Amino acid sequence: MRGRTWLGAALVLGAQLRALWLAAAVEVHTAKEVVAVNGTNQRLKCTFSSSSPVSQQLLVSWTFQPEDLSSHEPVFFYMKEPYKPPSGRFKERVTWDGNIERNDVSIIIWNLQPSDNGTFTCQVKNLPDVYGTIGEVRLRVVQKVSFSEIHFLAVAIGSASVLMIIVVTAVIICRQRRRKARDKRMEVADADL
Repeated sequence: MRGRTWLGAALVLGAQLRALWLAAAVEVHTAKEVVAVNGTNQRLKCTFSSSSPVSQQLLVSWTFQPEDLSSHEPVFFYMKEPYKPPSGRFKERVTWDGNIERNDVSIIIWNLQPSDNGTFTCQVKNLPDVYGTIGEVRLRVVQKVSFSEIHFLAVAIGSASVLMIIVVTAVIICRQRRRKARDKRMEVADADL
């Protein structure tokens, strides 16, 4: 009987420790999808919460998986200080924009290109909290409207507006002339009587 009591206590303690472990995990928060214009810069926001104070051994890693689902590529790494990628598509195009004191581990991607379409993953480990959620941001880079397209649209709308004003003005002038002619005929008819 004594062995069963000990086993039951161990199981209860194990369940409580497991619940405590799940509650102590790092939670990472990101926007699910971001749309940006080709050639612009975009901040990829990533924040986290942890049951432990922010550690000096905080680890942050950003990775990228292109839309074609090829292998993940490193984008950025933080451990006591930010580390830019030494090579790859994001070399010289990514900047740290986070604030560890505010649990913000965001980055900025510069000069976005259509090849940047894909999923960015933000992972945070705040020792002793090393487990938890991983944040994902799906980035869609869209083509910007060129100046000539905007110019063409403005000219088309402006021309249509001017044409409408001319038509309305012509209709009003025609009605006024008809009214004057009718009034003149009525005056002549009244004078003949």
